[in-house]
Amino acid sequence: MTARDWRAGELTMLLLALVLAVAALASVGFLADRLQRGLERDARRMIAADFIVRADHPVDPAFANEAKSLSLNTATTAIFPSMVSAAKANAAGQTPTRLSAVKAVSAGYPLRGALRIADKPGAPDREAQGLPPPGTVWVDDELLDALKLHVGDPVKVGTRTFTINAIITRELDRGFSFVNFSPRLMIRADEIASTGLIGYGSRVTYRLLVAGADANVARFAAFSHAQVDGGKMRGVVLESLQDGQPQVRQTLDRARHFLTLVSLLTALLAAVAIAMAAHRYTRRHLDACAAMRCLGASQRTLRTLFVLEFAGLGLVGGAIGVALGYAGHLALLAWLGNLIDVVLPYPGPLPAIEGIATGLVLLLGFALPPLLPLTRVPPVRVLRREWGDEGRAAWAAYGIGIVLFAALLVIAAGDLKLGGIVAGGFAIGLLVFAGVARLALWCAARVARSERLAGQGRAGVGWRYALASLERRPGASALQITALAIGLMCLLLIAMTRNDLVEGWRKSTPPDAPNEFLIDIQPDQRDAVAAWLAAHGIRDGDNEKTGAPALEPMVRGRLIAINGRDVNPDQYKDEQARRLVDREFNLSYTTKLPDDNRLEAGTWYGDSSAPQLSIEQGLAKILNVKPGDVLKFDVTGLEVTAPVTSVRKLDWGSFKVNFFVLMPPALLHDFPATYITSFHLPPAQRGVVDGLVAKYPNVTAIDIAPILAQIERVLEQVIGAVQFLFIFTLAAGVLVLYAALAGTRDERMRESALLRALGASHRQVRAVQVAEFLSVGALAGLMAAVGAQIVGSVLATRVFQFYLAFDPWLVPAGIAAGVLCAGVGGWISLRHVLARPALQSLRDA
Repeated sequence: MTARDWRAGELTMLLLALVLAVAALASVGFLADRLQRGLERDARRMIAADFIVRADHPVDPAFANEAKSLSLNTATTAIFPSMVSAAKANAAGQTPTRLSAVKAVSAGYPLRGALRIADKPGAPDREAQGLPPPGTVWVDDELLDALKLHVGDPVKVGTRTFTINAIITRELDRGFSFVNFSPRLMIRADEIASTGLIGYGSRVTYRLLVAGADANVARFAAFSHAQVDGGKMRGVVLESLQDGQPQVRQTLDRARHFLTLVSLLTALLAAVAIAMAAHRYTRRHLDACAAMRCLGASQRTLRTLFVLEFAGLGLVGGAIGVALGYAGHLALLAWLGNLIDVVLPYPGPLPAIEGIATGLVLLLGFALPPLLPLTRVPPVRVLRREWGDEGRAAWAAYGIGIVLFAALLVIAAGDLKLGGIVAGGFAIGLLVFAGVARLALWCAARVARSERLAGQGRAGVGWRYALASLERRPGASALQITALAIGLMCLLLIAMTRNDLVEGWRKSTPPDAPNEFLIDIQPDQRDAVAAWLAAHGIRDGDNEKTGAPALEPMVRGRLIAINGRDVNPDQYKDEQARRLVDREFNLSYTTKLPDDNRLEAGTWYGDSSAPQLSIEQGLAKILNVKPGDVLKFDVTGLEVTAPVTSVRKLDWGSFKVNFFVLMPPALLHDFPATYITSFHLPPAQRGVVDGLVAKYPNVTAIDIAPILAQIERVLEQVIGAVQFLFIFTLAAGVLVLYAALAGTRDERMRESALLRALGASHRQVRAVQVAEFLSVGALAGLMAAVGAQIVGSVLATRVFQFYLAFDPWLVPAGIAAGVLCAGVGGWISLRHVLARPALQSLRDA
């Protein structure tokens, strides 16, 4: 039976859909498995220790003393952004400068793993022994290129000049925080004070690294949690082996979850294609089952035949899909090469087992249910095509299959929430599309019976019969329209992802937006820096007198209470809220509402000196703060309390200086502050900033153009990997389209042959076909376009963080695509009907 079905092409679509689903899930499964194994293998090396105490201020010496008492090894690091420059001017008389991620390390670093360095670019690297020699630094190759320097050349760091001793080739604990997008400069911890770079307002991340015997590390961890948990020590975070470099893990997890979403979409589409192909398979095998039952075949015999056939098909398709998925995950690794710069271990057998299990569940859960009732009914009822109540067995089998498939989706997603949202969202989409399709068919039936359409003569015959034909089989027609809509929505989403979403992200930043930030400007330097910028033609118009960019005051403060209740990170479940509460805020003061800010609630305080503040809309939502609430901040040991009187919406895409919290000058004017400004700097004027930093070494200039370029490269890598997976999705969507159109092909062929036998002309039969496919395609395309726009907007706002305007051309494009797909599919299915005698078509149907 299997050989006969294969020769007849009955199993082709089932096998293709199965292979695509397994390949998509297995490719992401193999990638996730290797990443997980790599993180577990390299956990100690990726944090350079067994346990870490991280803080935004110098770590309390009590932690180091406790580690010493437990005979644990310790080391420290301090990471912060700073400008570095060539010590000598180049041939053009310029002194190149570049923002660098300075990392000061103490003796013993790293406690786990190894840092690798090289003597020159392209030379073989080696394991670093100890720290850079006194008076020297180690740097990234990228920093050498930016400063036009070589190993052995002098480089200026703050107020001191050092010699470049080696190039860093591998630093496993580097992480993916904002500062680490800049090239690394590594310096001895005992020499950082002489550079004069660390002072008030400096953004430094301090780490105490601890390593030793597991039992002693566990005791130190217990001590640390007792000191920190419950908000007892603000600004202190504990990292363990289970965290395994949280920034790296978070970045890779986000990429993996996005890829998993695409693979789950492919599997769901494949499930739809399998279910529809199985329905057609059932109808085409109805007579064969009836004949076998009449010839004495028992229910057990038929059930065994079908189970063996589909189990064998599931194993073969699963094996092919797993092999294709293994090759696919190698392509994903190539796309994500810059994100994953370590050699990963080989994957385990679990992804392969999950892939084969997926194949079996898809086939046995979605292909067997329509066949099971045929094995349970008497031969006479099978011959009459009357299933009676036995159809309930099919629905019960479908229910079991759906539950098992949902469980597999959750396992494949690796996250109960993610898998549940995908499965639930897809189910809701199916129900909505199916409901709209049934409603449209009901309306179509009313239109078909209307006297107005009946009076259209020959032109209305095709439409009347087509609408009546769709209404006669509402279940099959609704299923066809829903499947078409789902498939088209996926295809439209593919186009939107590559075009509208990516281009929208790129266009969210204006071409003349500020691309240079100056931070850590001291109060006694404010007027001189402003004068320097004005004298060199840097004019963004923020300063009404000089036209130069305005220098905004910035005061560091920590939120300690809301409405009189102490605040600590443990009170919030949202990870972003926990981070915001745990760190210090950048506060500022002004009397004028910034031009790119818009009030969403409350009133602006203006020139009032009364205690009050204005908070950013997103922060207010995360912390559940509204006008009237009273916030208390700890600013350099003193408390500042003020009620919220307004909520502002900021245009972060403008890249102008913005603050989460603004207050009247009277509240913060007497506190120590640094100044910050941003402006647009043409490439030809880069020397202006170089000269300014040379004059004021403490000032940090952040050129965000390379940072945005790095972020865009990472985005392009993830998008490239997603586009690779979309090949599977596209193929699954095409299968759904084909299965939806082929599902009723036999019935259409029979109806067309009957019309011809009853005297209908070729033109009338063709008009009926055209009208029916236009109706089905237009409705499916309309629903697909609306669904794609909604999903695309959610992706834009929730994933890419920008607003995506409604595209008026998407709806006509979706309708046109639906009509085209339905028309082409219908023509392929029925092109031979009109060329053959009606009797032959009836016999074949």
